[in-house]
Amino acid sequence: MTTDVKVPGFPESVADGVIVAWHKKVGDAVEMEEVIADIETDKVVFEVPAPVSGVVTEILEVEGAVVLSQQLIAKIDETASVAASSNESEAAPAIVEPKTDVIADANSDVKINPAAKKMAAEKGVNVTQLSGSGKDGRILKEDVQNAGVSITTTTTAPVELAGERVEKRVPMTRLRAKIAERLVDAQHTAAMLTTFNEIDMKPVMDIRTKHKDLFEKTHDTKLGFMSFFVKATTEALKKFPAINASIDGADIVYHGFFDVGIAVSSPRGLVVPILRDAENMSLAAIEAKIREYGGKARDNKLAIDEITGGTFSITNGGVFGSMLSTPILNPPQSAILGMHNIVERPVAIKGEVVIRPVMYVALTYDHRIVDGSEAVQFLVSIKNSLEDPVRMLLDL
Repeated sequence: MTTDVKVPGFPESVADGVIVAWHKKVGDAVEMEEVIADIETDKVVFEVPAPVSGVVTEILEVEGAVVLSQQLIAKIDETASVAASSNESEAAPAIVEPKTDVIADANSDVKINPAAKKMAAEKGVNVTQLSGSGKDGRILKEDVQNAGVSITTTTTAPVELAGERVEKRVPMTRLRAKIAERLVDAQHTAAMLTTFNEIDMKPVMDIRTKHKDLFEKTHDTKLGFMSFFVKATTEALKKFPAINASIDGADIVYHGFFDVGIAVSSPRGLVVPILRDAENMSLAAIEAKIREYGGKARDNKLAIDEITGGTFSITNGGVFGSMLSTPILNPPQSAILGMHNIVERPVAIKGEVVIRPVMYVALTYDHRIVDGSEAVQFLVSIKNSLEDPVRMLLDL
């Protein structure tokens, strides 16, 4: 009995996807729920599990193919068994290698798609000198196409790269293309303006230094700065609802909840998973959830509902050393907070110059619905909360 393998059902916000990797080939045995393929959309990577146990008999779409929700992409025979080796059975059926197979080059341990291997042979490209852009470093057809003549081998003489001007053309991932589209759209549709302030981080740093070990022992998660910023942000959003709002056509939508997006890096680009009802979360819950999202982002495991629907965003360029920036809105949200690195700076306090750890913060907002005075006061509220965090934590 043959069972169809179909693309998982996409949400309405996802039109299609691209098959980025097959983990099985024709003739391979699979177990029910075993992941046999990865499909990348402009939001997340979907894993395609085997609906039954059996043997893969057909693969209908190659890596790189664009597929739709519920599209048939493979077939599994539940009654078949994996072909035995020749010394076990002379009558063992031959396994037909599919066009999507990923194989190792005969003279190396390099993994390369058949189409890429054929092109490499035609162009005289030495695949052992290529860096594969596919999953687990596998070499794709595009890698061979982008290979310069300097890495072809028609002789055993050393390849001379000195003086060569090498270029590599790589297509954008669907996520990167979507990010680019949204950022350009934000520039074209929103009246973006950025206001700045500075925060003396010493009070927060003192609390963190004093309690971080006990905090980690008690809650099994580290105490960072982001949880303090999320807390300060939700308190400020309560005071200035327009900054937590969005525009829908000719209407302003005021959200009675605070779903705060935290920008994190992933191998596919920047993603913004959401802390739902952040105003009700403890510092420990915030830190644990951010840690969980960071791991999922690295492993491309974030689900659609984890990265959609936020009402406000926070991005932290400080982890990369950024001193100051003007973050771009994450539509349809009306504002985004930018954090930066903490640097010891001379500041005047009560008539004396002292050295304090200072962070510059930036708020980019949509001036169509947020007034400048609101934006300034919003940042001042965050500043006040972080410079006297005990009052914030005691709800004073």
